[in-house]
Amino acid sequence: MRRLLPVVGLLLLGGVTSAQSARPADGAPAPAKARSAAAHTRPAPRMADSHADLQGMWDFAQLTPFERPGNFAGRDSVTEEEAEEFAQQRIETTNKDRRDGGAAADVERAYNDFWWDFGTRVSKQSSLVVDPPDGRVPPLTADAQKRAAERRNRFDNPEERPLPERCILGFNSGPPMVPSAYNNNVQIVQTGNHIVIVNEMIHSARIIDLSRHAHWPTSMRFLTGDSIARWDGDTLVVDTTNYAREGVFRGSTADMHLVERFTRVDSETLRYDFTVDDPATWTKPWSASIPMARTSQPMFEYACHEGNYALEGVLKGARYQDKNPQTQKQ
Repeated sequence: MRRLLPVVGLLLLGGVTSAQSARPADGAPAPAKARSAAAHTRPAPRMADSHADLQGMWDFAQLTPFERPGNFAGRDSVTEEEAEEFAQQRIETTNKDRRDGGAAADVERAYNDFWWDFGTRVSKQSSLVVDPPDGRVPPLTADAQKRAAERRNRFDNPEERPLPERCILGFNSGPPMVPSAYNNNVQIVQTGNHIVIVNEMIHSARIIDLSRHAHWPTSMRFLTGDSIARWDGDTLVVDTTNYAREGVFRGSTADMHLVERFTRVDSETLRYDFTVDDPATWTKPWSASIPMARTSQPMFEYACHEGNYALEGVLKGARYQDKNPQTQKQ
């Protein structure tokens, strides 16, 4: 049976926060867990212009559930023991080396567990969604449900396939960024006038202008939107509109308005908050809060299309189903 990595690998908010309180009374060195927590108390570095330094490689993989599960209903936080237990269950249920469930389930696991990376960290948040207070993404509007139904099982041409499947835009890179099955790494490069956010997933890069205070006209649209930014104290606030197409993020429209907030909590932690507002997709705005951990791991090339015959196979399979309707799933 697989087991959760030692607690030193978890990000558990509200734990030991100082080397003094972590050190045993006999003066012996603090245990690994306490040393790890104490390291988080170092002040966040600053740039030469006095703004918070957000630069570096950040890992946003999380075992914390995106939406609040029923057993945590009515609670915005959990105990350390509950967080670890949930993480353990998540690791076991997502183990891609399992062979239960029949042949179809086995094929749909796609890769061996070695190739997946859901992370080892878990926070004491009961969900990454923090607003609405129930920790759940609001319901889709009737129009959004209709759009989703129209997109389902469309295989007429390659352009109708999802952007991640076509290796154009990552399914976790957004914006906004959300933890996913692998490549949950992002690099931030910072200058006085620009911020560059580079995602490992399908190597997308957003260049965010700190000197521009208004968005481009709505006639100018971009795949990852038009992003401008400002500083609110030590928090970088990024405002994004003018998306090029619908459905880029969870079925949203091209008019989605996204506000992201990046806050350097300490030397090892970056807090990433975002609020999504799209009245044509969700019945009300909603927000999520995701802790990112500093990492020394390198970012690898995402060579998505090399030797990739999957899209051709998908289209051939769809044409076969067109000719043989009895083969389609009910």
